[in-house]
Amino acid sequence: WDQALRLLVEMVSARVELNTITYNAAVSACEKGDQWDQALRLLVEMAFTQVELDTITYNAAVSACEKGGQWDQALRFLVEMASAHVVMNTITYNAA
Repeated sequence: WDQALRLLVEMVSARVELNTITYNAAVSACEKGDQWDQALRLLVEMAFTQVELDTITYNAAVSACEKGGQWDQALRFLVEMASAHVVMNTITYNAA
C-alpha cells in the first residue's frame, strides 16, 4: 500500500493525470494492507479532484472499512453508492 501511494505521488510529479483506474489500484492496495484510513483519504481526494468513483472504488473502500472494523463508514458508502446510482454487485454485498 505504501508503494502504491508513493507511485501516485510520483505520477502527479510527472504530470500524469490520475484517473479512476489509478486510484482504484491504490485504494485496493490500501484495502489489502489493512489501511482503511488511507483508503478513505484517497476517496476524499478523488471527490475533490472530481475523479469518478465507481463500483470497484466503493467495493475496495467498503472492504477496507470492514477489515478495519469501521462498519458505520462501510454502511455510509453503501448509501452513497445508492445515492450516486453506482451499481452494486455480489462483491459489494459480500464486502458489507
